[in-house]
Amino acid sequence: MTGLLLPWLKFVICVAMIGLAGPVLTRYADTIAHLTGLSRSWIGLVLIATATSLPELFTGISAVTAANAPNIAVGDALGSCVFNLVMLVLLDELSRKEPMYRRIDQGHILTAGFGVILIGTAGAFLLLSQNALSFTLLHISAYTPFIIVIYLVAMRAAYVYERRVHWPPEPAKVDGSITLRSAALRYTAAATVVAVAGSWLPFVGQEIATAMGWKTTFVGTLFVAGATSVPELVVTISTLRLGAVDMAIGNLLGSNLFDILILAADDLAYRKGPLLSAVSPAHAITAFAAAIMSGIFIVAMLYKPQTRLGGAIGWVSLSLLIVYLLSAYAVFLLGH
Repeated sequence: MTGLLLPWLKFVICVAMIGLAGPVLTRYADTIAHLTGLSRSWIGLVLIATATSLPELFTGISAVTAANAPNIAVGDALGSCVFNLVMLVLLDELSRKEPMYRRIDQGHILTAGFGVILIGTAGAFLLLSQNALSFTLLHISAYTPFIIVIYLVAMRAAYVYERRVHWPPEPAKVDGSITLRSAALRYTAAATVVAVAGSWLPFVGQEIATAMGWKTTFVGTLFVAGATSVPELVVTISTLRLGAVDMAIGNLLGSNLFDILILAADDLAYRKGPLLSAVSPAHAITAFAAAIMSGIFIVAMLYKPQTRLGGAIGWVSLSLLIVYLLSAYAVFLLGH
């Protein structure tokens, strides 16, 4: 019994550490934005999204180096994309007074569109890497530079759009007692906590897989990805309470872009060869599920649905949930 409970206790501790550090990261990332004069929307997409994705970054690096668990690294990155999109269901359910898709910025379509491109590309590269179409540069996949370039193009396009539509940014109130140096130090301290917990997660994931007799592909996609998505969940709820639903959505969609960039970082850190050649092809299911869910979001942004099925759940949220559940079940059956 102890052999079963101990790995789960470690998992809960990791989740708690990330959950406590996540809001601190977000708070001081936002403060740094205001002190440096950057717009709040841009920070939601870039700095806050990067901050809440730190667990995926450190988990992935740790998984492919110290833990030698490439399936957990890839499952965590792609699984986090799906988790982030499932959080749109939570946002929609908590937005009862006015339908969410009727009051959010149309600029999110740009980010979601790049999400379809980047996540779909990662899924295609994963399948291509499983056979003779796998090309390498030293120990790195020849496909990895394409992921980096697409991410940089997406960030550039988002920046240009932000300057064109939302410039100059609205002035924000900042606590005058907090200096840029102080905010940066507190941001770094919270990031350190996230780094420690994130580096521990792949080892805990392997322990859970062994104790429960589960496959590491499934554990990485479901449990480790769920744990490293705790900051996004905390930030989503916090921003919604403040009435900043656009910041919440910008964070979720921006985190998806950064999560795919993490695959490139993991490939650079994995010394045994191309990372995508060493993992289960079942991860492609998760990638294509995330791309489909991003497409559903884009349709909802353009169609702006208002009705709810049975007055309880919108068809967009129901569609997102169905895609998520089917992909999780498929990975459970086909992963290794």
